[in-house]
Amino acid sequence: MSGSEYSGKRDFRRTPEPRGSARRRGRSKQPIFVIQQHAARSDHFDFRLEADGALKSWAVPKGPSTNPRDKRLAMPTEDHPMEYADFEGVIPKGEYGAGPVIVWDRGTYENTTTDREGREVPVAEALDDGELKVRLHGEKLTGGYVLVRTGGGDRERWLLIKARDDEADARRRPARTQPESVISGRTLKQVEAEEGEAG
Repeated sequence: MSGSEYSGKRDFRRTPEPRGSARRRGRSKQPIFVIQQHAARSDHFDFRLEADGALKSWAVPKGPSTNPRDKRLAMPTEDHPMEYADFEGVIPKGEYGAGPVIVWDRGTYENTTTDREGREVPVAEALDDGELKVRLHGEKLTGGYVLVRTGGGDRERWLLIKARDDEADARRRPARTQPESVISGRTLKQVEAEEGEAG
């Protein structure tokens, strides 16, 4: 899914979302990840990983889990521009994805996907193959996660699963117990109340 799909779904005269630019802004050498909580038609979390100058994106209805037994549905969406990693605000009614958005978690990640010889598999290739393993270094989420494609056809489906590692915790419920933005400290309801209907 390309950046042109992202632009084609949005009217930038109305939405406060970033347009994106051809040039990549200066970043650390480590690729970034961001998880945005978004109350559109339904409340969900958008899991985004930097790859090839864009944010590869999946909508995760129940949000990420720290329990390796949980297999969270992750539906791929269009690539988002790198500038979207900092976006927090209210998408106005009538626009694609209308509703409040917060940056629920963010940080850097390592690609830990390897081939049979132990060599790193590039992110784009791993996604084409249907399995990407990463190690997150976030403010709320840390440790290994895997994205696994479970079906193709008209609508691809993926699963986001926590690895069995030292950061796994079946008792934690971060999607429920940590509702605040890591940027502003606000919840979705506070963003909506403070920024109101943007259109």
